[in-house]
Amino acid sequence: MKLRVATRGSALARWQADHVAALLRQADPGIEVELVVVETGGDRRLDVPIWELGGKGVFVKEVQAAVLAGDADMAVHSAKDLPSATPDGLVIAAVPERADVRDALVGAPLVDLPEGALVATGSLRRRAQLAHVRPDLRFEGVRGNMATRVAKAGQDGVAAVVVAAAALDRLGWGDRIAERLDVDTVLPQVGQAALAVECRTDDDDVRCALERIEHGPTRRAVDAERGFLAELGGDCSLPAGAYATTAGDTLRIRGLVATVDGAVVERHEVSGPAAAGAALGRSVARHLLDEQGGAKLLAPPS
Repeated sequence: MKLRVATRGSALARWQADHVAALLRQADPGIEVELVVVETGGDRRLDVPIWELGGKGVFVKEVQAAVLAGDADMAVHSAKDLPSATPDGLVIAAVPERADVRDALVGAPLVDLPEGALVATGSLRRRAQLAHVRPDLRFEGVRGNMATRVAKAGQDGVAAVVVAAAALDRLGWGDRIAERLDVDTVLPQVGQAALAVECRTDDDDVRCALERIEHGPTRRAVDAERGFLAELGGDCSLPAGAYATTAGDTLRIRGLVATVDGAVVERHEVSGPAAAGAALGRSVARHLLDEQGGAKLLAPPS
């Protein structure tokens, strides 16, 4: 069986596609994999913050279109890049086992950053939570591939860069991490460190192949986090995060919304049956929106 895998062209995206290919070959040595590299809008516009480009979909739309058009059989995404709504005709057929969900500082640990230090991050979620614990910090945006972002640390007055720990680990750059930030300090993005593999809904052969690399606990956690995202509005590029974990048949999900400056951070968590993951995620978001003032925090300025 030969499978064409659509992916972005960055080193990290190719690693992710190759990792999924290896998992598929491990499950079935007869599978052959060919990469189909697709350039996305997010890759072309490196001078514009993600939230100004339109949020999560900028990294996946063209990759999804290649699968829908029949130019590829499946697509490998960072789960954190996916909007909560899957396009008609596609299904997330597999979520492999998750890596380290934490955010990481490159350059210096948080406690060692001097007063008023400049931190580079393209994420409002990271910015808000770091500002909450260190109001003295200053921030600037950063875009580009992982090598470009990591190289910013120590340049042009930037004391540290914030990136996903899993990305550095996957590229073999874990030794560049100055600190892996505890999730109680910086709650991860929905789907962070997880991969999502999409295929066409009606492609039974590919769906059957992908079922073999599904990791149940990761899938249930990601479903819960995506439920949280859906309840917030489907494509939240604002300061919000969620992280779910499973223990046996029980799932715990923590959610957060904040003001951009980090002055206000609201948190809520629930535990319940793992099978009800998406509903649990929605309940956390609903509580934050209705009971803790989250709707006002996430409302655009008038």
